[in-house]
Amino acid sequence: MDSDFSGKSFWWHVADRVGTAASFLCAIHCALLPFVLALLPFIGLEFLASHTFERIFVMFACALALFSLGRGYRRHRVPQPLTIALPALALLLAGVTVAESGSIVLHSVMVTIGGLLLAFSHFLNLRADRLYEHVHGPDCMH
Repeated sequence: MDSDFSGKSFWWHVADRVGTAASFLCAIHCALLPFVLALLPFIGLEFLASHTFERIFVMFACALALFSLGRGYRRHRVPQPLTIALPALALLLAGVTVAESGSIVLHSVMVTIGGLLLAFSHFLNLRADRLYEHVHGPDCMH
């Protein structure tokens, strides 16, 4: 039972780490995109400027966040990662839907802040999970 629990815990930690990295990369992508937009076709990365790519990336980040942060909350009962993730998800979704057709500055600001907040919420979730496991041990399942 212990090895099964440890294996599941490991994969949820991996999901949070992937979520942190993906959210941070999303924020960097959105912050730098207006500055490097003209260079992307020259280096063969024009797909990074695609609205479709951005929407798929945001949907992946949202799904990963909901699963990993929701599971983390059930495990450690610390609400802070979720309370930071919800406005982050709202900013990301609004940025790739509503603000996308408006100003590129507004769009970039919304998705950059949303991505950074989402990365921070994954970090907090990992920290809470580590603290929970340290205090209660890996076998404790409330």
